[in-house]
Amino acid sequence: MPNQPKTPARQMRIGDEWYDFELAAKSQDTERAAVIRAFIDWYIRRPGAELPERPETSYWKTAQNETEAN
Repeated sequence: MPNQPKTPARQMRIGDEWYDFELAAKSQDTERAAVIRAFIDWYIRRPGAELPERPETSYWKTAQNETEAN
């Protein structure tokens, strides 16, 4: 049986920032979904939730420029 996610997929529309967001998340060894879930937990004031740390731009901006050059 294929992988069964614990939650159903949700849809939302996001522009090209989605790709920058992916690079930024990867620069912190995480995934976009994990950052979004952490933000939602913080936003709705779940006990113990903390605002996700924002990455420095030095890594992911460089990676973006290299991606655009290829």
